[in-house]
Amino acid sequence: MVTQPPATQRSAMQPSATQPSATQPSATQPAPASPAGDNRYACARAWATLTAVHTRLTDQLSRALARACGLSINDFEILLRLDHLPQPGLRLGELSSAVQLSQPALSRAVARLDQRGWLSRAGAANDRRGVLVAITPAGRDVLRLAVPVHAQVIREFLLDPLTPREQDLLAQTLHRIAAS
Repeated sequence: MVTQPPATQRSAMQPSATQPSATQPSATQPAPASPAGDNRYACARAWATLTAVHTRLTDQLSRALARACGLSINDFEILLRLDHLPQPGLRLGELSSAVQLSQPALSRAVARLDQRGWLSRAGAANDRRGVLVAITPAGRDVLRLAVPVHAQVIREFLLDPLTPREQDLLAQTLHRIAAS
């Protein structure tokens, strides 16, 4: 059984609701640093920065790809994943894991790209329910237009603000995170 110290001892050992303690910073005190020199909000700040950069890049990419090629970012990703694959193409389920869209959203995007003539859909020979998708020559043509637009936006908004050393460090760090 755990016993509590008497109220007089407890109030001396525990911070009151009105006074910050060493473990509870006040609104005006910075959070205490951890042994590594990081404070408890480092993860939240890193996440906020990462999502801000992602939002800025996707906004810029969306506008540039739509203006130059009539593609959405998802359209670009789908065509890019299908490029250089041998016929008969890729199963829709395998494409789903590479593109990070829900199955219904991916099906709509594939149908839209098929209507535009940029990819083809066919039933899988060994599975009547399976659908194979492949890029068409017209899809490769639009992808050839889109790749330099994509590279320009990435260069302008992500790489150009960095030194060559920072670019290498960013690439190495992102590669390590993606591989883990």
